[in-house]
Amino acid sequence: MELSVVNTRALSGLSAPPVRVETHLSNGLPAFNIVGMPATAVRESKDRVRSALLNSHFEFPDRRITVNLAPADLPKEGGRFDLPIALGILLASGQLEAQDVGRHEFLGELALDASLQPAPGVVCAALAAAAAKRTLVVPAASAGVAARVPDVRVIAAPDLLTLCAHLNGAERLDPVDPAPPYACPNYPDLRDVVGQPGARRALEVAAAGGHNLIFVGPPGTGKTLLASRLPGILPAPDREETLVAMALRDFDDSEPVDQALRRPFRNPHHSASPAALIGGGSHPRPGEVSLAHGGVLFLDELPEFSRQCLEVLREPLESGEVTLSRARHKLRYPATFQLVAAMNPCPCGYLGDTERPCRCSPEQVQRYRGRLSGPLLDRIDLHVDVPRLAPGLLLENQGHTGEDTAAVRSRVLQARDVQLARQSCLNARLDPKQLLAVSALDDEGRNLLEQAATRMHLSGRAIHRTLRVARTIADMAGSEAVGAVALGEALAYRR
Repeated sequence: MELSVVNTRALSGLSAPPVRVETHLSNGLPAFNIVGMPATAVRESKDRVRSALLNSHFEFPDRRITVNLAPADLPKEGGRFDLPIALGILLASGQLEAQDVGRHEFLGELALDASLQPAPGVVCAALAAAAAKRTLVVPAASAGVAARVPDVRVIAAPDLLTLCAHLNGAERLDPVDPAPPYACPNYPDLRDVVGQPGARRALEVAAAGGHNLIFVGPPGTGKTLLASRLPGILPAPDREETLVAMALRDFDDSEPVDQALRRPFRNPHHSASPAALIGGGSHPRPGEVSLAHGGVLFLDELPEFSRQCLEVLREPLESGEVTLSRARHKLRYPATFQLVAAMNPCPCGYLGDTERPCRCSPEQVQRYRGRLSGPLLDRIDLHVDVPRLAPGLLLENQGHTGEDTAAVRSRVLQARDVQLARQSCLNARLDPKQLLAVSALDDEGRNLLEQAATRMHLSGRAIHRTLRVARTIADMAGSEAVGAVALGEALAYRR
């Protein structure tokens, strides 16, 4: 047999399109060519495959080898194609006889000693293999992650020789058992926050309706502490969110994939580039907004971020996804996150502080606040002041004076259940037509909102976002109608 076909998967965003590795041996001067739009890492697999075959005591064919990665117009990147290329050569040269190769998909990078190394995108490949009803063969180091995907049959191979023995029927490898469920993750407790009843209330409203939030206050008043408690009062991710989180974490080496049951909390430094936030690069990867999908993106010292970084957040905040367009392809990553930001009221941080005077001129304050554009601030539903606390309150009862995370989470879950039963989405994701249908105002509420919008110069987007927050506050109070009290509290959160 001088022609073989082995199935594998490429990686394009969070999808894993199928790839056929077609290997042909022909007479002529010895050569090894890979075609089908391979990237540099794929072309370099020739040397890795040759060394792996020789170190596994196979013969490397002294013939003209042509490997086609089909479809030819799909970009191929990374070392994930090493294993299928090596198997294709063995099948085409007759050194491997396997009748059921077509029912398998192979994925893995080969070391020079023929051991299999993990490659990114194994979760996406496992999802696609499960849908195609094929067995996925992966390196042993990736088997635990792949086995988390429901309804997938995974075989873990430590090296090329062991896998070939399995395919020949000489030494069978048992499928990987489904992974046991993860333990419930622990979050920092909201009870650690001392005082700040207004900020705690705003945090609960944000969690209940999925709203964006900004804290404004002097340094050291607990803005970062409050933001870090938001993931703990959110409900646990469902099955679909968990799978997407696993796939996204597979791109990021800083967090283990088994943290998929935790609501993400991403805290990029203000020196981050736009590509780091939104995603991209020469080899496009998801950015912080996608890695925060289903959780919280916290931007501390918001005005210190570059203007370009802040402006690229506007579209994901509205659409819930990121589209990276390149000359050859277009990638989409999910980015449904809650933005929580923190900033000082002025450059020195003490404008309005009762303890320390502000030393900034009005021009400096205006220039500092002018770094934030109106369209971005319009997309932030809750603007909350976090004032300085008295030293005595900080030391009272060892700092534990408020409700704990479990009590607040129970109320958040109740409010979210009401929203999902009524409209199948959170209030923050209501479109204008749905919003007007579920948030009908009486004459008193309509007059209040019209007067406030005129006096506060609210845009149309700000009016709709205020109405969404009022709907959430009414749901938390168990009210079917949006009354003047809920509307007044929602207006108080607009700066």
